[in-house]
Amino acid sequence: QVQLVESGGGLVQTGGSLRLSCAASGRTFSSYAMGWFRQAPGKEREFVVARSWSGVSTYADSVKGRFTISRDNAKNMVYLQMNNLKPEDTAVYFCAADPRMSAIVAGRSQYWGRGTQVTVSS
Repeated sequence: QVQLVESGGGLVQTGGSLRLSCAASGRTFSSYAMGWFRQAPGKEREFVVARSWSGVSTYADSVKGRFTISRDNAKNMVYLQMNNLKPEDTAVYFCAADPRMSAIVAGRSQYWGRGTQVTVSS
């Protein structure tokens, strides 16, 4: 059974940092693209970042320069380092995995985690 499990969310002040982790299990994801989405209260889920198996990354404009995705294929892990957090970053953050980078960017990933809450106080 394939699972993506996020962790690392929490409450942080404006300007602070958090590092989210996503543990993938049930198969090897080294050949998969992986990424992150977020959903704020009352809003639709939005793309944050994706990283291909070869290391190419694509970021949403709203997080460029502040967020960094990385992955450890040997451990089936993907990480999201979030710096200079803003109140508008408050959302539930979801991990996603798919063989195709384009599917992740389009929000049509094959696999999804259940999310971890990030709250940024002003």
